[in-house]
Amino acid sequence: MDLAEFRALAKRKQPPGDLSPALQGLLWDAKGNWDKAHECAQAQEDRQGDWVHAYLHRKEGDLANAGYWYRQAKQKVPTGSLDEEWEAIAKALLAKP
Repeated sequence: MDLAEFRALAKRKQPPGDLSPALQGLLWDAKGNWDKAHECAQAQEDRQGDWVHAYLHRKEGDLANAGYWYRQAKQKVPTGSLDEEWEAIAKALLAKP
């Protein structure tokens, strides 16, 4: 699946169940449901889930908490926009087998 196809999934009522919780979290975020996105990110207890978790706390404005999750995810704190980060995460997670 490419990024355009992934973005189109945000138009559905809910993300497909065969996506990882981290990818589902990105889609819930795209739909404006931060709480559901956060729940999904927390459900995936690995670096991918941690990365989405970090992004969500950065978006929320809780930079200290975001910093913790970026460290857990082994990712640098981004300096670009939230949209750029969302796209970078989505591309990276879609490229994972």
